[in-house]
Amino acid sequence: MATEFTADNFETEVLQSDNPVVVDFWAPWCGPCRQIAPIIDELASENSDVKVGKLNVDDGQSIAMKYGIANIPTILVFKGGEEVERVQGIVPKSKLQELINAHKV
Repeated sequence: MATEFTADNFETEVLQSDNPVVVDFWAPWCGPCRQIAPIIDELASENSDVKVGKLNVDDGQSIAMKYGIANIPTILVFKGGEEVERVQGIVPKSKLQELINAHKV
Protein backbone atom coordinates (compact mmCIF):
# COMPACT_ATOMS: atom_id res chain seq x y z
CA MET A 1 0.00 0.00 0.00
CA ALA A 2 1.23 3.47 -0.86
CA THR A 3 2.38 5.80 1.91
CA GLU A 4 0.20 8.86 2.56
CA PHE A 5 2.37 11.96 2.38
CA THR A 6 1.17 15.20 3.96
CA ALA A 7 2.49 18.71 4.48
CA ASP A 8 3.43 17.60 8.00
CA ASN A 9 5.51 14.56 7.01
CA PHE A 10 6.80 15.54 3.54
CA GLU A 11 10.14 16.83 4.82
CA THR A 12 11.00 13.69 6.79
CA GLU A 13 9.32 11.08 4.58
CA VAL A 14 10.39 12.43 1.18
CA LEU A 15 13.17 15.01 1.37
CA GLN A 16 15.18 13.32 4.13
CA SER A 17 14.70 9.75 2.87
CA ASP A 18 17.82 7.67 2.27
CA ASN A 19 16.01 5.82 -0.52
CA PRO A 20 14.41 7.18 -3.69
CA VAL A 21 10.81 8.33 -3.22
CA VAL A 22 7.97 8.33 -5.74
CA VAL A 23 5.23 10.87 -5.01
CA ASP A 24 1.88 10.77 -6.78
CA PHE A 25 0.23 14.21 -6.56
CA TRP A 26 -3.52 13.51 -6.73
CA ALA A 27 -6.98 14.52 -5.53
CA PRO A 28 -10.06 12.41 -4.70
CA TRP A 29 -12.20 14.27 -7.26
CA CYS A 30 -9.75 13.55 -10.12
CA GLY A 31 -10.87 10.66 -12.36
CA PRO A 32 -7.44 9.98 -13.90
CA CYS A 33 -5.95 10.02 -10.38
CA ARG A 34 -8.36 7.28 -9.33
CA GLN A 35 -7.42 5.30 -12.45
CA ILE A 36 -3.70 5.35 -11.65
CA ALA A 37 -4.12 4.71 -7.90
CA PRO A 38 -4.03 0.88 -8.17
CA ILE A 39 -0.78 1.12 -10.15
CA ILE A 40 0.77 3.30 -7.44
CA ASP A 41 -0.28 0.76 -4.79
CA GLU A 42 1.21 -2.10 -6.85
CA LEU A 43 4.50 -0.25 -7.28
CA ALA A 44 4.59 0.40 -3.53
CA SER A 45 4.19 -3.29 -2.71
CA GLU A 46 6.62 -4.46 -5.42
CA ASN A 47 9.49 -2.05 -4.64
CA SER A 48 10.50 -2.45 -1.01
CA ASP A 49 13.74 -0.48 -1.53
CA VAL A 50 11.87 2.61 -2.79
CA LYS A 51 9.24 4.60 -0.92
CA VAL A 52 6.09 5.05 -3.01
CA GLY A 53 3.25 7.27 -1.86
CA LYS A 54 0.62 9.85 -2.58
CA LEU A 55 0.05 13.47 -1.65
CA ASN A 56 -3.49 14.86 -1.81
CA VAL A 57 -3.08 18.29 -3.43
CA ASP A 58 -6.22 19.60 -1.70
CA ASP A 59 -4.67 18.92 1.70
CA GLY A 60 -1.07 19.70 0.72
CA GLN A 61 -1.49 22.80 -1.42
CA SER A 62 1.73 24.38 -0.18
CA ILE A 63 3.77 21.34 -1.29
CA ALA A 64 1.99 21.17 -4.66
CA MET A 65 2.66 24.86 -5.24
CA LYS A 66 6.32 24.53 -4.23
CA TYR A 67 6.83 21.90 -6.94
CA GLY A 68 4.71 23.67 -9.57
CA ILE A 69 2.04 21.00 -9.80
CA ALA A 70 -0.47 22.44 -12.28
CA ASN A 71 -2.03 19.20 -13.54
CA ILE A 72 -2.84 15.96 -11.76
CA PRO A 73 -1.94 13.23 -11.62
CA THR A 74 1.70 14.29 -11.62
CA ILE A 75 4.32 11.86 -10.36
CA LEU A 76 7.68 13.07 -9.09
CA VAL A 77 10.69 10.93 -8.24
CA PHE A 78 12.95 12.31 -5.51
CA LYS A 79 16.48 11.16 -4.75
CA GLY A 80 18.62 12.75 -2.09
CA GLY A 81 15.86 15.28 -1.39
CA GLU A 82 15.86 16.56 -4.99
CA GLU A 83 13.35 16.04 -7.79
CA VAL A 84 15.00 13.87 -10.45
CA GLU A 85 12.01 12.85 -12.62
CA ARG A 86 8.53 14.17 -13.44
CA VAL A 87 5.70 12.61 -15.44
CA GLN A 88 2.14 13.82 -15.87
CA GLY A 89 -1.10 12.04 -16.62
CA ILE A 90 -1.86 8.36 -16.73
CA VAL A 91 1.43 6.59 -17.34
CA PRO A 92 1.81 2.85 -17.93
CA LYS A 93 3.08 0.87 -14.96
CA SER A 94 6.09 -0.26 -17.02
CA LYS A 95 7.15 3.37 -17.59
CA LEU A 96 6.88 4.16 -13.88
CA GLN A 97 8.88 1.03 -13.03
CA GLU A 98 11.59 2.17 -15.47
CA LEU A 99 11.79 5.51 -13.66
CA ILE A 100 12.07 3.73 -10.34
CA ASN A 101 14.75 1.34 -11.62
CA ALA A 102 16.78 4.24 -13.01
CA HIS A 103 17.07 5.78 -9.55
CA LYS A 104 17.42 2.82 -7.20
CA VAL A 105 20.36 3.00 -4.84
